[in-house]
Amino acid sequence: MQNTIYEYEEIKEDLEDYKKLKDHIIDTKELHNYFTLDWKDLKAKQYCGILNFNNQDFYILPKIANHNDEKDAEQNLNIFIYMLMYAYNINLSNEQIASCANQTHNIIEVFVQMFANGLLQELKKGIYKKYITEQDNLSVLKGKYLINENLKYNFTKNKIYCEYDEFSPNNSLNQFFLYTVKYLQKFVKNKKFLKQCELIFDDEVEYKSVDINKLNNVHFNRLNQRFKTSFEIAILLLKQSIPLFSQDKKSFAFLFDMNILFEKFIARMIIEIEPKAKIQNSDKFGNLILKPDIILNNQIIDTKYKKIKSIEDIKQSDKFQAFAYGVNYGVNNVMLLYPRHLDEIKYDLILGKDDKKVELKIRSIDLNFMGNDYKEYIDEIRKRVEILNG
Repeated sequence: MQNTIYEYEEIKEDLEDYKKLKDHIIDTKELHNYFTLDWKDLKAKQYCGILNFNNQDFYILPKIANHNDEKDAEQNLNIFIYMLMYAYNINLSNEQIASCANQTHNIIEVFVQMFANGLLQELKKGIYKKYITEQDNLSVLKGKYLINENLKYNFTKNKIYCEYDEFSPNNSLNQFFLYTVKYLQKFVKNKKFLKQCELIFDDEVEYKSVDINKLNNVHFNRLNQRFKTSFEIAILLLKQSIPLFSQDKKSFAFLFDMNILFEKFIARMIIEIEPKAKIQNSDKFGNLILKPDIILNNQIIDTKYKKIKSIEDIKQSDKFQAFAYGVNYGVNNVMLLYPRHLDEIKYDLILGKDDKKVELKIRSIDLNFMGNDYKEYIDEIRKRVEILNG
């Protein structure tokens, strides 16, 4: 597999393409948060995914299989896709996964086609409509007569200012979808499904720019529930995409923070094993706000996507955090869970003393698996989580 960069590793300049990429990253401020420049060494951080530059795709991968040959690159990419699919509940076919691995298509191309095709199938069943309150100056009465507005606007006109409910497709959900299908066309070569969705919306839905951090006006009910999966995939695509367009060059990044992905991946697995587990529960203890990743009946688990080789690599701040969780939640068993880097990590510590003691378990989980099947991979990692938590 060509054009592979690994998290935390230096981008070498042994090939001309990599030298150009390095210069591009240094010159592009939108990418500075995702890489570290130390003197002349440019290293990837913990963000993985795809970076497109000058119409070339560069994969930035987690180093889960720890060798550097082409076979391991494909294995790392497969595992990364499996983690994404499971954490974000995305359904890719075996053919779609294989097309990412052999670079027939890149990750974002596959995700966008899945989103667009799924949305198109729902739109063919019928565009979503809802009642929207409108106000307008009409020639006949419709709905409610507005006295003040008629005195203001129609004193000398033969019109009636009304307020009425319109069963309309021009609602916030469809406006969001129209914005998304237009926006995503910049990132993909195959625009067929996106264009078909756009045509369905175009005549009846007003185009509006959307702030994805302010989507409080989109709610789901029995009438629009069938669009929820398309909505969630669209949010994922919009949040992870980093447009870097300049002049006639097509350039973008589609990167995931592995801290968040690891946390979501393990949390969903725990929920399937223990449905009553609380995920990302935020609680206030006086002036202290705590938000542990996973709260079980008799244990708290906090995920840490960091490379550790020995007990010396465990940060003091992580121990303090674990102690705060245990004392404030009244749970004396706290686990810090890391991805396995080289060797298995297994330590048991006692934090505090007397009546304020917390048993700290430090564990690592091996995310590597040699199989080439998504279901086999998830079943195997679930077994490893159950053993850790047993």
